[in-house]
Amino acid sequence: MLIKQIIEMYDLLDDGRVDGAAVVDFLKAIDPEVDAETYPLAGPRGTTHMVKVRIPGSKGKSSGGDVPTLGILGRLGGLGARPEMIGFVSDGDGALAALAIAAKLLDMKKKGDVLPGDIFISTHVCPDAPTQPHDPVPFMGSPVDMYQVNQEEVTSELDAIFSIDTTKGNRVINTRGFAISQPVKEGYILRMPEELLDIMQRTTGRLPYVFPVNMQDITPYGNDVHHINSIMQPSTCTDAPVIGVAITTETMVPGCATGCSHFSDVEETARFVLEAAKSFGRGEFRFYDEKEFAHMVELYGSMKQLQTLGKKD
Repeated sequence: MLIKQIIEMYDLLDDGRVDGAAVVDFLKAIDPEVDAETYPLAGPRGTTHMVKVRIPGSKGKSSGGDVPTLGILGRLGGLGARPEMIGFVSDGDGALAALAIAAKLLDMKKKGDVLPGDIFISTHVCPDAPTQPHDPVPFMGSPVDMYQVNQEEVTSELDAIFSIDTTKGNRVINTRGFAISQPVKEGYILRMPEELLDIMQRTTGRLPYVFPVNMQDITPYGNDVHHINSIMQPSTCTDAPVIGVAITTETMVPGCATGCSHFSDVEETARFVLEAAKSFGRGEFRFYDEKEFAHMVELYGSMKQLQTLGKKD
């Protein structure tokens, strides 16, 4: 379980002065040799701090192996909306889950448990992000534009990506806990890996939830169409398959609301992603069927235009 990591990371992040350096220092206290970095990223509405953590696997590419590299991204606008709102906002749960996974993996490594493949974990740390109007409930904004975060987090080293994001401000997935999306690759929405549903059932003890992904959701921000949130935005700038992991609620909760983080839901989400990372590294499941994908492209052509802003008059 990751209860300890969730509680300790929440205590760290629920601070109006927290920055990337505080997160890196926390991780270095677990493993002084950790490959973790942070730096400021300036945008049109302020500054945030990127945090990147690379944890080598026993058979990963960083050590000369051939096990695929998995990216785990914590997506958010900000951890807080100060001074408008006081405290940690619902939108921060994705970052909380991703960083708790990083802490857990480092603790596992210290105890001799190393995953087969390299794991790349990234998010950004901003305790005072702006808010913005959105239907049906207000969104958290961000001091930086989404394409800036994508450029920092979505790199060519990643062979597959889990994108974790708070996804509570909607009427299309109404359950406490988390839900996953179908894989998205190069503009194609693909079938769900059955093995991933098995992992979800096993870790939660319940039937799995899959949230619907619209065509709009897999296009980039900035094209003036509605998006459920930023959970699928990594799919707009990579050829790697992306699966969204949405932290959810039964009722609509604004991303800028405080007091709305449920540690059990965040822990369950993080534990699922960790177990999926283990299975992925062991080759027990694939994000998508390569042969079937190639056949789809052969039949219907490229869908990469959906990764762009589209045609402009």
